[in-house]
Amino acid sequence: MTPLYLTSTYVQEALGKNKGWEYSRGTNPTREALERNVAVLEGGTHGFAFASGMACLDSIMKLFRAGDHIICGDDAYGGVFRLFDRILQNFGLRFTFVDARDPQRVDEARTDRTVAIIVETPTNPLMRITDLRAMAEVARRSDALLIVDNTFATPFFQRPFEFGADIVFHSTTKYLNGHSDMIGGVAIVRDDALAARLQFIHNAAGAVAGPFDAWLALRGTKTLHLRMPRHDANGRLAATWLAARVGERCVHYPGLPSHPQHALAARQMSGFGGMVSVEMGTRDRAAHVLERVRLFALAESLGGVESLVNYPATMTHHGRSHPILVRRRGRGRLDCRSRAGVPRAVRRRRIRLTRIRQFPGDHQSPSDTASGLVPYIGEDRSGPLPPVSFRPSPLYFPFHASSSSHRHLLPRVGTPRGPGGTQHAPCHSGLR
Repeated sequence: MTPLYLTSTYVQEALGKNKGWEYSRGTNPTREALERNVAVLEGGTHGFAFASGMACLDSIMKLFRAGDHIICGDDAYGGVFRLFDRILQNFGLRFTFVDARDPQRVDEARTDRTVAIIVETPTNPLMRITDLRAMAEVARRSDALLIVDNTFATPFFQRPFEFGADIVFHSTTKYLNGHSDMIGGVAIVRDDALAARLQFIHNAAGAVAGPFDAWLALRGTKTLHLRMPRHDANGRLAATWLAARVGERCVHYPGLPSHPQHALAARQMSGFGGMVSVEMGTRDRAAHVLERVRLFALAESLGGVESLVNYPATMTHHGRSHPILVRRRGRGRLDCRSRAGVPRAVRRRRIRLTRIRQFPGDHQSPSDTASGLVPYIGEDRSGPLPPVSFRPSPLYFPFHASSSSHRHLLPRVGTPRGPGGTQHAPCHSGLR
């Protein structure tokens, strides 16, 4: 088991001579174990763990300077929009939000100052898919960085570096941790020069992950290979059931053949994950369902062992509801070339690490569903049920990984080890 180093400062052997660590804002053995672990999972070489997913993105944005132009997918997490619109544009960064499903639109949004393209796929909450290979080609035309939020898919289902990404980042709060007991973020890169720049920002700005949060997230990665397949299985089951009851057009899940980008998702991902969004029709219908759920808890976040239900328009995406709340071009520095926002009728659910028999399936009779999914959305079957959205999650198997070797304590940046400078994660085979 990786040790938990709560140390803030380290005894040095002599002036200018230390044992690899000086002060924990710069380096911490437990944090470094997590960083190398996720770097290996993603196929990267350098990792940087932050205090939150938003702290991670904010630090990434410090790679740029006033006047630089960044293109971002218009179905971004609400916190991303708030960061860009209300904070970073005040420091001279320019942002254009476009529909990242269409590489042509992204290409048309490029300017001579474009330095980065930021996408998340699948998106939150509309579960849209970005063609990462095509997006990498667009980025190369401007010599721009392709930055990918891989939180929903995780490296278990999708590895953006294989499609040309330059930076991959996560909210480790979600699936990587998997237990809803810490807040964190992590950024992964392959390029040594880019890693050195991020390392400086990581230490200088200081938005680093605490050692205990890093230890909790590292624990979560040890069961990632057990949790994600069940998230995926339950997600497909719930999405299929919902689509049969409320209509395929209301259910947003890339694992459904009816999803407009299902074929792309199947090529780019090895699984579809545990997030399902469903359009409710009206806010009142959403409220009606929220008042009647039994096994789901109304809460933000995702990826843990709990089943949660979320209403993005007033929760995670507050201030980003439809129509999208963006200044018109010419009235401000933020430009949006798509009318797509988060419909007020959309609800999102993550179905927890739960027993598969709690969800309706081919093996169940109609009477079985009374103790299955129906109680989640109410028992009144006198008329059509309002659309709902689920966040499926897997059955939790307690799992104790074997101890790692002490190679996980090697320094991270500046003294790369292994072929090509690749840094090593803990050696447990289940993490490979």
